[in-house]
Amino acid sequence: MRRRTFIAAFGSAAAWPPVVRAQQRIPVIGYLYSGFPESAATLLSAFRKGLSDIGYIEGQNVAVEYRWAENHHDRVPELAADLVRRRVAVISTFGGAVLAAKAATTTIPIVFSTGGDPVALGLVASLNRPGGNMTGVTTFNSELAAKRLGFVHNLLPRATHFAVLVNSNEPTAFRDPYTRDAQGAALAMGWQIEVLTASTNSEIDTAFASLVQKRADALLVSASSLFRDRRVQLAMLAVRHAVPAIYVERGFTEAGGLMSYGSSLLDQRQIGVYVGRILNGAKPADLPVMQSTKFELVINLQTAKTLGLTIPETLLATADEVIQ
Repeated sequence: MRRRTFIAAFGSAAAWPPVVRAQQRIPVIGYLYSGFPESAATLLSAFRKGLSDIGYIEGQNVAVEYRWAENHHDRVPELAADLVRRRVAVISTFGGAVLAAKAATTTIPIVFSTGGDPVALGLVASLNRPGGNMTGVTTFNSELAAKRLGFVHNLLPRATHFAVLVNSNEPTAFRDPYTRDAQGAALAMGWQIEVLTASTNSEIDTAFASLVQKRADALLVSASSLFRDRRVQLAMLAVRHAVPAIYVERGFTEAGGLMSYGSSLLDQRQIGVYVGRILNGAKPADLPVMQSTKFELVINLQTAKTLGLTIPETLLATADEVIQ
């Protein structure tokens, strides 16, 4: 009876349509992010576009297990470990969560996006030959501090006193290079720069109050999932306190920020492309770390008008997009 039952069960499974059998074998991607889902919307869109370009459509021939730390960085290691326990085929991760993913596994392929130097961070042996289970995209955000200061000074030629806002909960390996490069760029021009930190909504409010007390001419906001989640709050506070600010990506400017300068979202599409290539059999060690090649300056004219600022024609001509 048991044998007949087994044979009957096997026979019915074998008779299932090929699509049903394929669905049982679809690969699973782990998606690890230190912020909220809402702030990752543009990243996710670019990621899914890259996947689809390789032939993978979420819910059809690939599944995604999402893990959101909601800006609680102490949760990230356990979320990474959970994806490893589930034996996902690939882990895609961003920003500060990259180090937790690296610590969680040396065997599951990891595709990262980071604003830091992957070699200096110990993620890969070299950009051309990663050599381990990790590869991805670097936007080199910290190295763009001088450019951002230059754009602000073009807008405010008399400005000499700047501030940079960083998330104190971000891993120091990501936070310190941005601060150091901003300070170095300001020092080279003979300008003063203050470092402000915030890791909560109330601390962001306090930081802006401090800006007014310190009489800073303008603010640079560093890359952080927290700041991405709070981009509307940041834009509103900048207007309320009449502080011109420049951000690291266009989402801030679209939310009402004055200016942003950073890598194009086309670079984030490459994360999905690399994940798809790994699902097709490629090894991370053989996929060079991609470096951002397109950077975009976005200016919000409405915010400039609210702040009482006139954008110089030279800066407008430089901009990749002007939001009316």
